Amino acid sequence: MRRSLFATLVVVVLLVAACARATPTPTPQPPAPTPTVAAQPTPTPAPTPVPTPAAKKKVKFTLNYLAGGPQAGFMYAKKLGYYDEVGLDVTIEEGKGSATTAQQVATKGTDIGFADGPSAMQVRAKGGMIKIVAPILQTNGFAIISLKEKNITKVSDLVDKTVAVQPGAAHGVLLEPILLGNNVDPASVKLVNIDPAALVGSLLEGKVDAILAGADFQSIQIRDKGFEINEIFYRDVGVPTIGLSIVAHEDLIKSDPDLIRKFVAASLKGWDAARKNPEAAAAAVTEQFVAGNQEQILKQLKVDLMLVCAKGAKSLGAPPEENWKLTFDLLVKYQGLPADKPVTDYYTTEFLPADAPACP
Repeated sequence: MRRSLFATLVVVVLLVAACARATPTPTPQPPAPTPTVAAQPTPTPAPTPVPTPAAKKKVKFTLNYLAGGPQAGFMYAKKLGYYDEVGLDVTIEEGKGSATTAQQVATKGTDIGFADGPSAMQVRAKGGMIKIVAPILQTNGFAIISLKEKNITKVSDLVDKTVAVQPGAAHGVLLEPILLGNNVDPASVKLVNIDPAALVGSLLEGKVDAILAGADFQSIQIRDKGFEINEIFYRDVGVPTIGLSIVAHEDLIKSDPDLIRKFVAASLKGWDAARKNPEAAAAAVTEQFVAGNQEQILKQLKVDLMLVCAKGAKSLGAPPEENWKLTFDLLVKYQGLPADKPVTDYYTTEFLPADAPACP
């Protein structure tokens, strides 16, 4: 019985061992490779669009004459960037006289001009479609100039005196209303025509007692030669006619009033700055027109700054209405200006800024 049980156990053990050998041990398998995902580039943000500045409007501006004190405010406005600030690219060119510049504006040979008020009015009267948009020198700089030793200090002192004038110049034409307005008989004063180049010399050499000329030009020449003089300004003795002014063609005024408005505002700003710093304004002239003499220009400018505000004016660019009327009446009577249209046909105030620099 024991033997039989033992035999049975042996058989069971052998069977278990055989089964173990028959079942193969599984071979470990490597993990499945992780699929490779291609790296995606980080998107670059689109650049922020930079706004393109509006192109500046080109403006050709022609002076009445060679650059100097009477024009310094424009060069100073350009130097200080006042035209740039309002989107204007201004080119300043020298001129050959007020009448010529006014005619250039009338024929559209230039965009905007700087001309003596009466000269511009005469061009308009002859069919030129121009208007004065802002007087810069609100009165003229004409003067009766004499050597101090002659003791000519008032209009009545001209009685029995010889006075020199440039042929055809407004100085001579406007002397008659001065004489009449100051109770002097025009026949009591002898007028002689002198070539412009000899005007100063005729006074210094004693050939004449006085000359009719510009306080910002001939007066300075005489003083620079060491002579003392007396000056009787036309504006102080009844003839404060409109002086050098900004003029524009009516077509430009209608097609681009914003350009005119900006140019006038920037220019008045430049002239106001010149009042505050005439030395820098004179320097701006010689920087832009190297042929100029800065010392002479400064002397001229100091005279012209006396003319930027007429008596009774409230702001730059806006002489009193009575000055316009007087200018018109004198031109009609003494220079043949037609009287068929009112003085308001020759100028406009619509482009003067509400905040124009104040007078004086």
